[in-house]
Amino acid sequence: MTDELQNKPLKPKPLSHEVGAKAARKLRAQRHVTRTVWFGLGMMGLIGWSVVVPTLLGAALGIWLDKRHPGSHSWTLMLLVIGLIIGCVNAWHWVTKEDTEMREEQEDNDE
Repeated sequence: MTDELQNKPLKPKPLSHEVGAKAARKLRAQRHVTRTVWFGLGMMGLIGWSVVVPTLLGAALGIWLDKRHPGSHSWTLMLLVIGLIIGCVNAWHWVTKEDTEMREEQEDNDE
């Protein structure tokens, strides 16, 4: 678009650029609905398993240790909590990684 009087290109307005970028993102999201839905469900499963597996492994190891080496403290409870903490850190890692990738993809698409 040019200014007819001065033959200089007009600078796009920041608001119109922002609206255009949001509209383009919305159209891309509508085209990839099935991928996004399945990806989201898969990610929920991955995050769930990343918490459940270390928790159950910690509990199983704790039960085994309690049977082999009984003591005043419960190995089962202690290792269950440790497994839960490890699982939550693991899930946090996955979510942070995916969020970073989504933000980078969004920035690339906005440019």
